[in-house]
Amino acid sequence: MARKNARVTLQDIAEATGYTINTVSRALKNKEDISRETCLKIQQVAREMGYVRNYIASSLRSGCTKTLAMIVGSILNPFYATLCDLIQQEAVRLGYSLFILCSNDDPQAETRLVEMALSRQADGVLITPCSFESPALSLLRSSGIPFVLLSRYLEGEKDDCVICDDERGGYLAGKHLIEHGHRRLAMFAFHHVVYSSRKRFDGFQRACLEAGIPEGDIHYAEFEQEEDVQRRLETWLEDGVTGLFAFCDVEAWNIMNQMDLWGLSAAHPTEIVGFDNMLRYISFMKPICSIDPQLQEEARIAVDLIRRRIHEPSLPPQQIMLPVSLVCRHPE
Repeated sequence: MARKNARVTLQDIAEATGYTINTVSRALKNKEDISRETCLKIQQVAREMGYVRNYIASSLRSGCTKTLAMIVGSILNPFYATLCDLIQQEAVRLGYSLFILCSNDDPQAETRLVEMALSRQADGVLITPCSFESPALSLLRSSGIPFVLLSRYLEGEKDDCVICDDERGGYLAGKHLIEHGHRRLAMFAFHHVVYSSRKRFDGFQRACLEAGIPEGDIHYAEFEQEEDVQRRLETWLEDGVTGLFAFCDVEAWNIMNQMDLWGLSAAHPTEIVGFDNMLRYISFMKPICSIDPQLQEEARIAVDLIRRRIHEPSLPPQQIMLPVSLVCRHPE
């Protein structure tokens, strides 16, 4: 039995089983030089005694904490919450713990979070930077800690990153709306997202121009205040805009709800395409067509990439772009 108010040690298990501490340690790690029967016997006793591996002691010996830090904007955003959940699953599968830090898109806070990850001896950092001018990226590069950019790409730099084909996603969204008869279109976002905002609009605009739609009928806006949203939407709708492309699904749903509240939906029927395919992971009452960026695959590749970077620091930088697809859902 485990001693009260004391952590069970390898010495305790050795005394209970009659094996040496070294044999116990190797059996708990399923080392091949210990028979399977012995491993199972020792592991069973360890479970009964309430043994929990001391990763701090292990990290002092190995120099690795088996811990990853993930820095995102805010897990109140379903996109980040979903990505964090998928990353967590992959990290655990590969034997890592994950701690999640939220910057609220503040560059100074982001830098403090990198400092926190470094001070806690994280083996690597996964980050969706709020700005490429953020001091956090300079700190990561100078620290030598392995890191991977998620859903962000800084052209010209040589950082590991996993992104989706944002430009292709915008193109598919625009093409879908055009094929459904819309000739006056607009893309909107509630704030600027580095790299992705520009790429998605580039693709959206390309689809429109290929279809012969004049530039004057292709609109774009980044909203900052609630009154700006309503005013711009009313102007677009009065000008005949019927096809809308939202930067992400959450913003698409927000606009759909606001249009209902403002009484715009009935007077101005519109079609909205989102981005992220959140309905694959969460439920929402209003189905929408959306661009699927393969978040599950992004999580798998990102964790595998940072694991390889931890063990092989000299590997050349990897910029991995995932293909996207349109998932069409039409409301009843």
